[in-house]
Amino acid sequence: MIVNMVDILIGGLMLGGLFALIALGLNLQYGVARVLNIGHGEFIMVGSFGGWMLFTAYGVNPLISLLIISPVLFGLGYGIYRVLYSRLRKKTRSFAAFEGSSMLVSFGLLFVIQNIALTVWGSSVRGYSYLNSPIRIAGTVFAANRIVTLGVAVLVGLVFYIFSAHTRLGKAIRAAAQDSGAAGLVGVNINQVLPICFGFGAMLAGIAGVLISICYSITPTMGLEYTVIAIIVVVLGGIGSIPGSFIGGFILGIIGSIVNYIQPGLSLAAYYVIFMLLLLLKPKGIFGR
Repeated sequence: MIVNMVDILIGGLMLGGLFALIALGLNLQYGVARVLNIGHGEFIMVGSFGGWMLFTAYGVNPLISLLIISPVLFGLGYGIYRVLYSRLRKKTRSFAAFEGSSMLVSFGLLFVIQNIALTVWGSSVRGYSYLNSPIRIAGTVFAANRIVTLGVAVLVGLVFYIFSAHTRLGKAIRAAAQDSGAAGLVGVNINQVLPICFGFGAMLAGIAGVLISICYSITPTMGLEYTVIAIIVVVLGGIGSIPGSFIGGFILGIIGSIVNYIQPGLSLAAYYVIFMLLLLLKPKGIFGR
């Protein structure tokens, strides 16, 4: 019984680390930049295939490939916001109208990126073996790559939290998350901060994608499931809250681990149930204001 509980707990923490990283990226894109990016999961997919390609074709260690993929995904996200969403924001009269229009644009972005990936990599399931050696924790055996994934996810989250709390740009991002209009009045360059937030969101999604490719098989159509998970975690933790993304991610990860233990295959359905209950009972989330 104790072994099973340890298995569920550690498995849930591993999932939670990934969910937290994924949700943190979406929280920056939606909670700050006000883009409900339905294509967020496609950045995760691109990061996954980037890690897979660098490892299988060039022998680049996936942890090293994070240093390559992170700036590429940041540039991609920053460029997409500048080309698409900045222009759209200027043409809409209110943030409410912008949110609706940007969500429709992100649907198009989803299918464009997905079809490019299908053309480049095909529809086959991909995967590779990295750090599959067993590690025993409290009588339960885990693959080393799962432990590494959890450690990297927590480290990235802590670094970003420190960045947001102690740097000028980080404080500007937090101010924009609370009230972009008021932040603009006190000197925050909103036109610069918003695309940076979208770029950071894409970068964090790419990092999560590389970590996912270390542990799981990947396909060009994998993105939408992770987008749904990210939305649920963002609502659970509170829109615009960086600590909320992490706490919400770990809560959902542990719930998913429990459901997988009881009935494998029902975890996504359980996430949807949690999402509906949140919208009915506590739509502002744990740290929402």
